[in-house]
Amino acid sequence: MDRLITREDHLELLSKVRTAAQVYPEVTEAVDGFGHTSFRVKNKPFIMLGASENGMSCSIKTSPETQSMLLQGNVYTRTPYIGQHGWVTVYLSERTDWKELKDLIEEAYHRTAPPKLRKLHAERQERT
Repeated sequence: MDRLITREDHLELLSKVRTAAQVYPEVTEAVDGFGHTSFRVKNKPFIMLGASENGMSCSIKTSPETQSMLLQGNVYTRTPYIGQHGWVTVYLSERTDWKELKDLIEEAYHRTAPPKLRKLHAERQERT
């Protein structure tokens, strides 16, 4: 059973995900009634995190193609209940490939955000 993220090592992982997610326009963070922390754009989640006896899980919205590719390895699993919509789950640790995770977070944001915000993000990227 998932619960609120409170362990110090899990809070550090949450902080890394937060840093990666909040570079995108109009991202908000919320905790739902189950204790999952989510990152949202226009109140639509694109990342969900939770803590359990297995560790800290991170579920990310991906395309069906990306999901299929990720499931071929042994790191990502199909997210229960919402996996049919392209969601994958990974347990975060010191061995997490943060470059890959950041790329997946970017894909998730772009799959969720409305065109106006995707364009705003692209314009910001061009200026940097």
